[in-house]
Amino acid sequence: MITAALGPSVRTGILLPETVLHSSLFAILAAFVAINTVIYASLALANVLPKIYPTDWVTNRNRRTETRSIYPDTKG
Repeated sequence: MITAALGPSVRTGILLPETVLHSSLFAILAAFVAINTVIYASLALANVLPKIYPTDWVTNRNRRTETRSIYPDTKG
């Protein structure tokens, strides 16, 4: 039993026995849940942020020198 300094006593292993909580299988499961939570949180954050286009950072040398629009710019 763990006792608090000024509070009531708190029992450990209420839901599962302490032997299960200290087993290696439970530690592996806890690590899997932790990694899964970090991945889920990072994907949710990436979904909220604006999309990044790498082509905006790289200069494009194949730009046209004149417009190919159906309505060309008038020079006058």
